[in-house]
Amino acid sequence: MRHTFRTTRRVEFRDTDAAGIMHFSAYVAYMEEAEHELLRHLGLSVMMSDQEGPVSWPRVSVQCDYQGAARFEDLLEIEVGIERLGEKSVTYGFQFRREGQPLASGRMTAVCCRLDPRGPIRSIPIPDWIRDKLQPLLEP
Repeated sequence: MRHTFRTTRRVEFRDTDAAGIMHFSAYVAYMEEAEHELLRHLGLSVMMSDQEGPVSWPRVSVQCDYQGAARFEDLLEIEVGIERLGEKSVTYGFQFRREGQPLASGRMTAVCCRLDPRGPIRSIPIPDWIRDKLQPLLEP
């Protein structure tokens, strides 16, 4: 990943199994937390409003591949980039490392949606003001 956002996260006891190894499902939660940090860093959020009303980003796909084991108290380095910026969706790529060693790689796709309290959630084209902030993290 070339244009990325980096954050760290310590493995909590609640995120491990009986052997003290990070449970596979915790990676998904850490990906979502890293996405939220990235969006806040850009002045965005997964819940925003514009002149037309609330906008949110439901996830439609999540994938994670594991190369090593993280353990309780490990400090993970999480790198986030944008693999694809579509008309209505964004696909994030994640790399997990501990002291530079690869542990896992993941991918998550979210769709830009208009939340209408009177009707169904509907996908919308990503507004230009959001796209402009995401574009610099798009991988070449």
